[in-house]
Amino acid sequence: MSYVPTLKKKYIGEVVPALMTKYSYKSVMQVPKISKIVVNQGVGAAVGDKKLIDNAIDEISRITGQKAVSTKSKKAISNFKLREDLPIGVRVTLRGERMYEFLERLMAVALPQVRDFKGINDKSFDGRGNYTLGITEHIIFPEIDIDKISKISGMDITIVTTALTDDEAHSLLKEIGLPFRKK
Repeated sequence: MSYVPTLKKKYIGEVVPALMTKYSYKSVMQVPKISKIVVNQGVGAAVGDKKLIDNAIDEISRITGQKAVSTKSKKAISNFKLREDLPIGVRVTLRGERMYEFLERLMAVALPQVRDFKGINDKSFDGRGNYTLGITEHIIFPEIDIDKISKISGMDITIVTTALTDDEAHSLLKEIGLPFRKK
């Protein structure tokens, strides 16, 4: 038998039935699911130092378990000393098994490492059922060796769902186990 991540088993076994009863869907196919997770890190200082992009690619690749790619600037902005097609960020898109594994590590290992953690903000939905979580320090992930990093940087983690409304997406992510703040 092939490997199935624990979070995927939980989604199929617990989350789908709970959402079917809550929203009275007629088919299992109507139940919203997570389609992908995009991890994005802006490296604005890379305009002056090209090595920062390579470091960011290495760190994000280690965190997610998948090779990251650099993102390039779309247009030149002289005030920021920015030219067109200059690498200024790093991103990676996770789907399938890797997506569930990353989300599980984020919830179980990384988020509890945040100082004074009281839960994640439930206002970061975009109106179409997608959720974006900003992380200020990437050293909360156990894959990062604190002694070897030169600069602490943040990242954005966007969880893209098939939910049609923010309420459905919030219910999906809450059932999966994302620790939202208590009101």
